[in-house]
Amino acid sequence: MKTVIALIGLLTASTSALGCPETLNFSKRTLGGEEEVNLCERYSGRVVLVVNTASRCAYTPQYDGLEALYREYKDRGLVVLGFPSNDFGAQEPGTEKQIQNFCRLTYGVEFPMFEKSRVRAGNAEPLYETLTRLSGESPRWNFHKYLIDREGQLVGSFSSAVKPQSGELVQAIEALL
Repeated sequence: MKTVIALIGLLTASTSALGCPETLNFSKRTLGGEEEVNLCERYSGRVVLVVNTASRCAYTPQYDGLEALYREYKDRGLVVLGFPSNDFGAQEPGTEKQIQNFCRLTYGVEFPMFEKSRVRAGNAEPLYETLTRLSGESPRWNFHKYLIDREGQLVGSFSSAVKPQSGELVQAIEALL
């Protein structure tokens, strides 16, 4: 009987894990907060753009474009998820509260932002390890973008040089919405 109960427990756990795509099967703390957000529960069924960000980078003005994308397409199912990282050039040295204030006051960021994260290959946290493995590309600098479709499949990886308003990225997002 114990064996049957154990097997049922394993099957239930496997079914739950299968119900969530591996790209979203993570819980992350909100930036500067204490709330843990289960990415699968909150964003499953949406088009997700995952971006590693930094406040003191030549690409930092991309916050404007990311926020514009979010505002334009959020009602159609797009969500932008920001993950500040200090991995490249120490360009995100502040506390989470400082980052949060900078993003809101300087760029009016309303898209969800999460805890400071390690994203560089070889030292990446599990979310970024998964995105790197699935795409074959790890972030080489700040503002690398990963695009996930409504089924949770990774469908695109865009370098830092690809601006949020670029035709390449906008077309990919619109095709998924």
